[in-house]
Amino acid sequence: MIEQRKKDKWVIVVFHSLLLVLLLSFQRACCSFSSHSKQQKDKVTELPGQPNVSFAQYSGYVSVNKDSGRTLFYWFVEAVEDPASKPLVLWLNGGPGCSSIAYGLAEEVGPFRVNADGKSLYSNPYSWNQVANMLFLDSPVGVGFSYSNNSQDLLTNGDERTAKDSLAFLQKWFKRFPQYKGRELYLAGESYAGHYVPQLAQAIVQSRKLTGEKSINLKGYMVGNALTDDFHDHLGIFQFMWSSGLISDETYKLLNIFCDYQSFVHTSQFCETILDIASEELGNIDPYSIFTPPCTSNTTFPNKLLKRLHSVGHIGEKYDPCTAEHSTVYFNLPEVQKALHVDPAVAPSQWVTCSGLVNLNWKDSPRSVLNIYRELIQSGLRIWMFSGDTDAVIPVTSTRYSIDALKLPTVTPWHAWYHDGQVGGSTQVYKGLTFVTVRGAGHEVPLHKPKLARALIEAFLSGTPMPTLAGHDES
Repeated sequence: MIEQRKKDKWVIVVFHSLLLVLLLSFQRACCSFSSHSKQQKDKVTELPGQPNVSFAQYSGYVSVNKDSGRTLFYWFVEAVEDPASKPLVLWLNGGPGCSSIAYGLAEEVGPFRVNADGKSLYSNPYSWNQVANMLFLDSPVGVGFSYSNNSQDLLTNGDERTAKDSLAFLQKWFKRFPQYKGRELYLAGESYAGHYVPQLAQAIVQSRKLTGEKSINLKGYMVGNALTDDFHDHLGIFQFMWSSGLISDETYKLLNIFCDYQSFVHTSQFCETILDIASEELGNIDPYSIFTPPCTSNTTFPNKLLKRLHSVGHIGEKYDPCTAEHSTVYFNLPEVQKALHVDPAVAPSQWVTCSGLVNLNWKDSPRSVLNIYRELIQSGLRIWMFSGDTDAVIPVTSTRYSIDALKLPTVTPWHAWYHDGQVGGSTQVYKGLTFVTVRGAGHEVPLHKPKLARALIEAFLSGTPMPTLAGHDES
């Protein structure tokens, strides 16, 4: 009798174990089916006027806060060849208030450019999805196609919540695309993303320490012409404008008196008055690219120096300074929004490259993110900064002042790097950080110098120095 009871108990244990295994397998299968279903729902089959492509692309919404209905819009393009072997790069544009789809994707590192007709696209031969899987995020809510059910959210955006929502986005995005869990992830961006990128990197590192969750396998980040430290950035801007002959001696002195110690986002009236004078002295040039002609059509924000950290855009198959205007036409087309799975119920009445509402109502913006650099350098992340050397908005001088403030030991001294036998810029490797300048590029480096930007991302992802003339000749 006792032996029979033991056998019965053993059978029950085995049955329960098998049942548990079956339930877990069923749950995994359901989750896999659910994520696959959501992926397929987001798949973009073809955009209006799009050239033929071999890679897959997806776009859609990811909810980051159920209480208020904050929801971020993304566009993901897989690598042209063998995406399973390529890293994942998340690209962020700044503003604050500017769309990563308007700039990063449509005129910088994405696979397409918008033609002047505003109705069709052409291929970007230097797209970064030739070397990585590229994910573009419109952040925060109120930017691009991202939205909130609570209109108050658009008036209360700031750095802290943006980082929190972007982290929530990534966590949920990896659930929708589980094949990318654990994949090497790199963050990249420019301008005000000089705040977004290191802040998000910090949030990822801290979350990983707290939870032990390793699905977000962050390896490093890279930022270009990036707002980093208000004091050093202002100092560098004014010095660059003065030494480039863009402003008078008197204005240079007044800028240093009234603006050096000001917040970049929340400036005083005195500082704004002097900035207005500086803008007048500049004349009708584009401070984001001082040697190229500006777009003469209307832009989203008033063309006042330093009062906007977005760009009017400059590229095309033939040089075109009005690229952003073409994108505005294209992304407002109903057929384009339908192809991108934009929900008409929550779509903006007028899609814009940059939201003035978000920009003018920005809340917390720390004066410096150098403390985050110090923290993340210790964590072992690969960190690169780059500067187009014809940008007057966050110029090379600003970034050099900020890097100098970190007091990092030099590993490889300042020297020229080369591409196609020509000087592509200069570079210096510090302990924990690499700095690269890009010769002849403005605020949006991949826009003005796409070939050099491709060389930059290739070096960054491989963790190798920028090529020297000898190294270039050997290759």
